[in-house]
This record gives sequence, structure tokens and C-alpha cells, in this order.
Amino acid sequence: MAGKNKKQTTDNGLAAGPAVAVGGPDDKNELLNIKGLVIKFHTDDGIVSAVNGLDLKLNAGETLGLVGETGAGKTTTALAIMGLIDSPPGRIHDGGIVYKGRDLLEIKEEEYLKIRGKEISMIFQDPMTALNPVMTVVDQIAEVIENHQGVDGREAEKRATEMLKIVRIPPERAHEYPHQFSGGMKQRVVIAIALACNPSLLIADEPTTALDVTIQAQVLEMMKDLRKEFNTSMIMITHDFGIVAETCDRVAIMYAGEIMESGTLRDIFKDARHPYTIGLFGAIPNLEVETEYLYQIEGLMPDPMELPTGCPFSPRCAYAEELCRKEGPGKTVLPGEDHIVKCHIHAGALETKEIRRDMGI
Repeated sequence: MAGKNKKQTTDNGLAAGPAVAVGGPDDKNELLNIKGLVIKFHTDDGIVSAVNGLDLKLNAGETLGLVGETGAGKTTTALAIMGLIDSPPGRIHDGGIVYKGRDLLEIKEEEYLKIRGKEISMIFQDPMTALNPVMTVVDQIAEVIENHQGVDGREAEKRATEMLKIVRIPPERAHEYPHQFSGGMKQRVVIAIALACNPSLLIADEPTTALDVTIQAQVLEMMKDLRKEFNTSMIMITHDFGIVAETCDRVAIMYAGEIMESGTLRDIFKDARHPYTIGLFGAIPNLEVETEYLYQIEGLMPDPMELPTGCPFSPRCAYAEELCRKEGPGKTVLPGEDHIVKCHIHAGALETKEIRRDMGI
């Protein structure tokens, strides 16, 4: 568990000194601050570098969209926040996850148990595997309430039934089992479990992936309403820019375990700067333009066991030069509200000064 990572480790498992020093919140609105997070999985086949120096911030009341291809490290980051990295094989080698001024990597597992589910909750990707098939849905919600709010079983069941009503499931179905519900209703039960204790931070890991378009829209609308009602901050993990546009205040684009670009919704949608971000937008079909072929970013996400030196996106980037293949870019702050990009172009180190924005046309 992440809560047991009291020391940093090197690839051979030896202690490597204290963790990176991470202070309290930069301002009173800051809820979560991840700095320099490095997560590796030590397997028989080699070392998997899942998260590589990730920096991420979330303010109270905000929704952050975490976007990237499969294998970018989004879910691993979420599990690290929840303290659910299996060790072995996973190890948090470096960095800090500061929540309300406390580094979660420095607390004991007993303390984590009090935070997980009560202050930080997660909506898992697949409700079919997230729910216990041999427990009624009301019992699964009541279990969370009873554990974290110190009430007896009868009161916990009463509150659980109220939560079902909030997520628009009739109370008379409270004593049914997960297999008796549709996919959309199962996801609503998972949301009810996550919100049962009114958490400060909700992590939604692709919560609408298994749902059809109509049910997806209903679930997203319900989540927006509940977030306002409970004043909950949220990290929305998704592949879908449409979901980001509907639900998020800020956006972070993740690739090969790093944040390549981050900023406000307007910064990313109206003024994207990184070649990867622009490529992702270019891959969205344009309904107003007829085209024979859809644009795609050439190549695949790099193997996390064999990450390229330099910029991780350089093997797929049309603008990459020798510097990109040798040296990873630092952060460049752009005009906007905390608009940050990791690209040598915007650091002024390459001959290319401008990136085409007409991809996919």
C-alpha cells in the first residue's frame, strides 16, 4: 500500500534517502498537490515505469480532466492517491501526494483507512467488478457509512437508502443484488457508494465507458448535479474530450506517465500548444468537413519497460529534432491561467516555432 512507503527505493530495492520535501498547500484553496511522483512495478520481466515525475494540482471545488491514451498512467496515478498500489510489485520511488497539507505517502495504513472512502473516494471503471455480487446494493452502501460515520446498522441502512434515492434508484429496489440492475444502474450504485460519506475528493475513472450514449449523458448530468450539491472536487479520468468539455474546469494531458500540458478548459481547447494535445484534437472527427480518412497520431504509446530517452513523445512527433531524442523538456509557462507545457519548441530550443493546427482536415 502507498501508505507504507516510508522510504524511497532505488531499482534494486535499496533505500535511497528521504522523500522529496513537499510542503503544505500553496494557497488556502489547494486541495491536492502531487509533486514529482514516480511509480514503478518490479516484475520478473523487468521494471515498468508507470508514472514518471508527475506534477498535478487540484483546488477545492474544481473538476480536473485527466486525459490520455490507454497506458499513459492515469489509473495508476488515481490508485496512488487512494493508497491502493499493490506492493509488491508496485513501488512509489519518489515524490509526494499532499492532501489538505499532509503527504499521504508519509502516513500509516491505519490513517489511510480513515481517509479512503470518507474523504477521498473513487468510482471505478467497471461496475461489474466494483460491486460485490453476493451483497445487496443497500448493504454495500451501508457498509461504507457504518465504517466511517460511526452509526449503527439500522441508521446506516436508512442513510444508504437515501443515497439510492439521490442517485435516482427507487428505494424499493434497495435489497436487490447487482445482477438485477442494468449497467447504468450499477454505475449509479457505485457513485452512491463513492458519495456516501460526502468526500472532499472524488476520483472518477472512466465512469461511463461501459454505458450507451443515452445512459452516459444521464450519469454525467447526475454527477454534475451531485458535485454541486456536495461541493466535491473531482478528478475525471477519460479518453473523451466531449466529457471533459461538459464536466471539467481544468485539463491535464498525460503521456507515458508525465503531464505534457495542463491549463484551464479554455487554455487547452482554444490554445493547445503541445504536438500531442493538438494531435488528439485533430483525431476528433469534424462533422462540418468531408474527409476520406480520419487523422491519427502515427505510432503507439511507448512500452513503459523501454521508454525512449529524451521526450517520451519524440518517436511519434513530426517536429522532433536531435535535442528531443536526447533531452527531456522542462516546463514552460505560457500566457493563460497556469497554462504549462513540456516541449522544447515552446522553450525556444528548436528551429520550429509554430505547430500546425489543421490536423485532421
